[in-house]
Amino acid sequence: MQPVFIAEASSNHGRDLTRALGFVDAAAEAGCDAVKFQLFRIDRLFAPEILARSEKHRARREWELPLEHLAPITEHCSERRILFSCTPFYLEAVEELRPHVAFYKIASYELLFADLLRACATTGKPVMLSTGMATMEEILEAVAVLRQAGAADITLLHCVSAYPAPVGEANLSAIAALREATGCKAGWSDHTRRPAVIERAVHRWGAEAVEFHLDLDGHGAEYAAGHCWLPGEIAPVIARIRESFSADGAGFKEPQPSEREDRDWRADPADGMRPLRHIRADWVPV
Repeated sequence: MQPVFIAEASSNHGRDLTRALGFVDAAAEAGCDAVKFQLFRIDRLFAPEILARSEKHRARREWELPLEHLAPITEHCSERRILFSCTPFYLEAVEELRPHVAFYKIASYELLFADLLRACATTGKPVMLSTGMATMEEILEAVAVLRQAGAADITLLHCVSAYPAPVGEANLSAIAALREATGCKAGWSDHTRRPAVIERAVHRWGAEAVEFHLDLDGHGAEYAAGHCWLPGEIAPVIARIRESFSADGAGFKEPQPSEREDRDWRADPADGMRPLRHIRADWVPV
């Protein structure tokens, strides 16, 4: 089965609605199934003592997604036939997003926030959970919380929460380990920005979902860190993976339409010469 591709706009929209809608267009044109944003409020994301000391963290208020952008983004996703998702970072955000999202995505940093997991699960919508930095014990506990709260459709995304993540630390085999340990669908949230890593996650480890960070033009707030793809970089990766799945076929051996004419040109079993004898007498060159 082909993976679900999810473009993460993150905070690269710059609170500009026109730019945010551009992420919907770019994701759709790159072949994605969904585009994802983040809904946070800095005063609810970082503790007061951190904000008091860090101008860098206070400046992230400029990354907040305005609530009034949710409806137009949702509408544009519908027009472009692409799913809209968003990551809630505070409890009220779950209800604020409920009318808009096709599924919730919970970030790695919030994996221990059981109340947030429960709030997402009780909506009945599908939940994706990134697992960067987590131990298997923590992941099993998070899955138990989601299931106990009613989540029936859970996808775990193996993730390395470094920006960018070193290829040698991708540990893609953890995708299979997550699937086996939990019985959930499992995929890959990419921070490597390497085509080979995404393709390996899909073709070797069966990633059922692939999330990646996207920027439109290299001017997004997070692009300089090195983990965000540009549309022209990710589109051929998705196209290559999509094309590879078209090569799988029906699962049994039979002559394909493109080779059927050549069947008569096989060596005849009587004399080992081509074509088969019933063709030779009447054959004329074209």
